[in-house]
Amino acid sequence: MTEWADHALVLRMGHFRESDLWLKTLCRKHGLLTLFAFGGSRSRRRFCGCLDVLNSLHCRVKTSPRGGFLNLEEAVLLNGPQALRRDWRRMGLAANCLRFVEALGVGDEGADEAFVLVEDMRRTLEEAASLPALFPLFFRLRLAGALGFAPSLDVCGHCGCELSGPGQFVVDEGHVRCPSCRAEAGPVRYGVELSADGLDLLRHVQQELPSAWHAEELPPADRRACSRVIDGFVQYHLGLAWEGGFFRRV
Repeated sequence: MTEWADHALVLRMGHFRESDLWLKTLCRKHGLLTLFAFGGSRSRRRFCGCLDVLNSLHCRVKTSPRGGFLNLEEAVLLNGPQALRRDWRRMGLAANCLRFVEALGVGDEGADEAFVLVEDMRRTLEEAASLPALFPLFFRLRLAGALGFAPSLDVCGHCGCELSGPGQFVVDEGHVRCPSCRAEAGPVRYGVELSADGLDLLRHVQQELPSAWHAEELPPADRRACSRVIDGFVQYHLGLAWEGGFFRRV
């Protein structure tokens, strides 16, 4: 019987039977896992009432005798939001981000970076005085990059020159065309025009954690363009669309 310990963030929790719980967790070494806490809604000795969503835990996990599930043997609370739980708007942003983590999936290879990103997201929603208007979309772009799906925004996807001004993001190709290549190629089926400021902002989001994202607002046209780039990339290349409070496969 395999047993291991890890840090985990609780993304979702549910009940089954009378006093048992299941937890969707993001573990720092093992990625996205479902853990079963038998007696979790009653036990105070093993879990100390610490299994709430968005809590950060140190967990001891044991594989079931036949390997069919993972049993949460013990959990110690390391950190958890306080003010965030009283702010329904920010809790909605957190839920949006957590649903994307679940929908995209995190294996053990990208688990550490994804874990750091989600912890920083939670801390930012808890502590930041102001947030970018596109916070959930920025999170999708950043998590996709952490797992190796980042679109190229630094060089032209056709000629390879460094991009220092505006460009056209070609959604189905997943890269940006410089003005010269855009003019030569002509119209594309789904292209989004990005200003230099819009491109700089998306690069900044790709490189930084949420706590360092700029809360200053771009002009509405630039915000719409950034939104279309991220949403288009996620739908076309990751096959996920936000609809009715959940992500669906497209």
